[in-house]
Amino acid sequence: MTQRSLRPGVRRGRGAVSNPPNRYEQHRYEAFDDGWAPQEPESLATSLTPDASRSLISRNSSPDIPFDRSINTYRGCEHGCIYCYARPSHAWLGLSPGVDFETRLFYKPDAPELLRRELGARGYRCAPIALGVNTDAWQPVERRLQITRRVLEVLLEHRHPLTLITKSGLVERDLDLLTELAGLGLVQATVSVTTLDAELARRLEPRAAAPRRRLEALQRLAAAGIPSGVMVAPVIPALTDPELERILAAGREAGAREAGYVLLRLPLEVEPLFVQWLGENRPDMSERVLNRVRDTRGGTLNDPRFGSRMRGAGVYADLIAQRFRIAYGRLGFEGHAPLECGLFRVPVSPGAQLGLF
Repeated sequence: MTQRSLRPGVRRGRGAVSNPPNRYEQHRYEAFDDGWAPQEPESLATSLTPDASRSLISRNSSPDIPFDRSINTYRGCEHGCIYCYARPSHAWLGLSPGVDFETRLFYKPDAPELLRRELGARGYRCAPIALGVNTDAWQPVERRLQITRRVLEVLLEHRHPLTLITKSGLVERDLDLLTELAGLGLVQATVSVTTLDAELARRLEPRAAAPRRRLEALQRLAAAGIPSGVMVAPVIPALTDPELERILAAGREAGAREAGYVLLRLPLEVEPLFVQWLGENRPDMSERVLNRVRDTRGGTLNDPRFGSRMRGAGVYADLIAQRFRIAYGRLGFEGHAPLECGLFRVPVSPGAQLGLF
């Protein structure tokens, strides 16, 4: 159940200011301070619960993204990015997309076994798997649980191609596996950078790596021969969009061969959470930011339509797109070669007859 007792307020190391009920609940609650409420801690601990999912690979048919399958080794994300489009997914668990999303995490202890079974399923066709697109596969709890690393070991064992995206310097821990995958043409890595302003990043994404640390990770990935890119995501109108060209230049200098961007999206519960965050953290810019978001979303704060949800529409969105195209060309980004799918080795079930060749 949602922890409704949490009263709104900025908490150390957390992005969400509140813990509102999720959209599936039949009742709504409002906090009321009668003077008798116990003092809440300034910081909140993270809880971990095993995820009993029977599958690991998620499928999608969205025309807006360049992959049809993905793996998320965790539900919820301790990075606490206030703008995270994955926050509403916590409602499916009966939890809040607010503070719950950052503090009540679920992990898949049998992820490698699930993956091996799904790769060996009858009729499976190899295509790149996107790793960490919903919640960061290298978020802080991964340092101890090492589920993502075990998934990488299975993908390498069976020569399966993948793409990855992260905001964490912890990805460097797995350079040995990623380098071997890269040598076979099986991996592309992307580091996501929202802002180069360390103080703003600390408020926007409190437990993600600092901007400088992400660029260091990008540099080390590229230096190891891993095809690497930089993703400016999200571009927040009026707040971070002035940095677009600087972020791209910093990524290119670090060794990125590819680049992309995503305009701020505020689906479902993310919208009120982001509005509340602005009021608490940047009240001086709140109306300006929200008005510019409306300029890119047809007068609203969110437009979920395919074809426009990632880039927006209107004069302001078109200007951002033009700035990106000019910077991309000027900085000499060259893109990635296609990943290799022909090396895939189908897992053999225990007791199954082996092939002759």
